[in-house]
Amino acid sequence: MENSAPLPMTPLQEFWCYFKKNKGAVVGLIYIIIVVFLAIFADFVAPHLPAEQFRDYLLAPPVWMEGGSWQFILGTDDVGRDILSRLIYGARLSLLIGCLVVILSLILGITLGLIAGYVGGIVDNLIMRIVDIMLALPSLILALVMVAILGPSIINAAIALAFIALPHYVRLTRAAMITELNKDYVIASKVAGAGAFRQMFINILPNCLSPLIVQASLGFSNAILDMAALGFLGMGAQPPTPEWGTMLSDVLQFVQSAWWVVTFPGLVILMTVLAFNLMGDGLRDALDPKLKQ
Repeated sequence: MENSAPLPMTPLQEFWCYFKKNKGAVVGLIYIIIVVFLAIFADFVAPHLPAEQFRDYLLAPPVWMEGGSWQFILGTDDVGRDILSRLIYGARLSLLIGCLVVILSLILGITLGLIAGYVGGIVDNLIMRIVDIMLALPSLILALVMVAILGPSIINAAIALAFIALPHYVRLTRAAMITELNKDYVIASKVAGAGAFRQMFINILPNCLSPLIVQASLGFSNAILDMAALGFLGMGAQPPTPEWGTMLSDVLQFVQSAWWVVTFPGLVILMTVLAFNLMGDGLRDALDPKLKQ
């Protein structure tokens, strides 16, 4: 009996085949899955409530240091709150804000980019000149100005971060739209009577998604980092909210006497941003046909 030909891979199988070749991306994905799990089940995983204070354990060291306790594995802060619990609850907040920022900027960026690329002319010039102006301004300073106008809060910080991330999605979508605009399937669809809305959002957009997915994963890490920066500067989440950047700003005066209060939040921010960047690199390898061998 002759051997049958191997079945062709499904798109998902093909994606995973290329994605898993990048070991760093796989490690990043595993780390992100763990963080998402901790964030979802923080109420059950965290040993204490994030705002619960233990006045007898102010600036208690981690468990492996002299004076440490298994009750507070990573130690406590200056008012006796468990650092591990606040980091776990902070993951929920950081991931939620990252999702909100990416979704808002994606929706607006894709819409404006598709309109600019499809309509062209004065509409394209107007949208792209506004985008150029936004890109010419330092992003963090622009976010600080917006939060200062709207008022310091985590929602206003998320709106500001979505606004400063917008230009990247507009430019990327417009470039992909212009590339697709003169292809045969678009011309055939136009001849068949497809309207502008159908052309932009149903025919062309699905073929522009690969670079946008990669940019969204990198934008997620930028959103987490910028939110931590705004929290550190006092313009994001307000105490006692367990947010990683705010945790850093609250305890700066203890950096020499109690290193753990700043080291662990900083490490979590570093590893989370690195994991999203590594995963974004793997997504680029898996989704970009030019990189496939």
